[in-house]
Amino acid sequence: MRFLPIVWRNLLRRKFRTFFTMGAIFFAFLLFGVLMAIKSAFGMGIEMAGQGRLMVIDKVSIINPLPASYEQRIKQVEGVTDTAHANWFGGYYQDVRNQFATFATDPESWLRVYSKEYELPDEQKKAWIADRTGVIVGADTARKYGWSVGQRIPIQGTIYRRPDGGPWEFTIDGIYDSKLKGADKTQVLFNYQYLRETIPENSGFRDRYNWYVFTIANPDRAPEIAAKIDAMFANSPNETKTNTEKAFVSDWANQVGDIGKIMMWIVAMAMFTILLVAGNTMAQAIRERTNELAVLKTLGFGEGRILSLVLLESVFIALAGGGLGLALSYIMITVVGDPTHGLLPQFYFPTAQVIVGALLVLVLGLASGFLPAWQASRLRIVDALRRN
Repeated sequence: MRFLPIVWRNLLRRKFRTFFTMGAIFFAFLLFGVLMAIKSAFGMGIEMAGQGRLMVIDKVSIINPLPASYEQRIKQVEGVTDTAHANWFGGYYQDVRNQFATFATDPESWLRVYSKEYELPDEQKKAWIADRTGVIVGADTARKYGWSVGQRIPIQGTIYRRPDGGPWEFTIDGIYDSKLKGADKTQVLFNYQYLRETIPENSGFRDRYNWYVFTIANPDRAPEIAAKIDAMFANSPNETKTNTEKAFVSDWANQVGDIGKIMMWIVAMAMFTILLVAGNTMAQAIRERTNELAVLKTLGFGEGRILSLVLLESVFIALAGGGLGLALSYIMITVVGDPTHGLLPQFYFPTAQVIVGALLVLVLGLASGFLPAWQASRLRIVDALRRN
């Protein structure tokens, strides 16, 4: 620690170069934080999805609804413990830009199947189950629009429209939260019976659901049960595709590409570029001080001490720039939240990735300074003085 003043003076020798390098590292790790939050937002839904829950959709497309009669047949399959169903509603509040995940379901069965994801006081659960026009909304959405329990809200449908063309009127019976990190708290759920009333009986869409979700007693039997259900509806007008909820969410996310892999490639390229920048900075700094290094060796500084001095410089630059970048990205992501206003509800900087970022900062400091430090430590005094 007694040599820190030497390190500090060397860093201030070329102030512009030092701060420019710190700035480059700062923006690289600011970008790292944002990219990891985006990766988390796309991947957390996959992590949250249950292996012990399976989904059944139409074999061709999820937009083709399945008959209500399928639910009882699914319940009869050995190993199935509970079922629920849902219809994607599609809607917005006041302005088309204010969209969120809205779907119709059976309140009682949905809360059973998703008992861990939706945390509601018992009185709010009972109110929603009993209220035909009631909804429960996620805490994030309620906070965004200033909604409260008991409030009447209009939601304009984009898929299902009222016969009079006006907005759907709902009463907020509950605001759900979740202790699960990354849980989606932006959804709006309402009673399917309210939607059913507006669907003409001869339309072919009444009492038909976009998907079923069900729980099983033994997650290890998921492939067996999925195959049994699909075989049950084979060669019918509505053949099915059954898989774990986790697999469905993963397939859905991958429709826009492997976001996680894309983010990691961008991070890798950014880190490699900044490694070259920092490494070049350190190499140039050592070339400028060749004669001084020779003097230090003459005064008794050994190879290990010279190596440590140079490495301390590179690590300090990396820690100052990278640490500030990580800290600012964490604050921005935590305080500002989802920059898309609802499209990435699980947008946050995971603690594991913060730790990875901190390790990357340290590795960058060591890697960018190692070669110049090694060369400096190997300098012969006579050769170093001759270069000057």
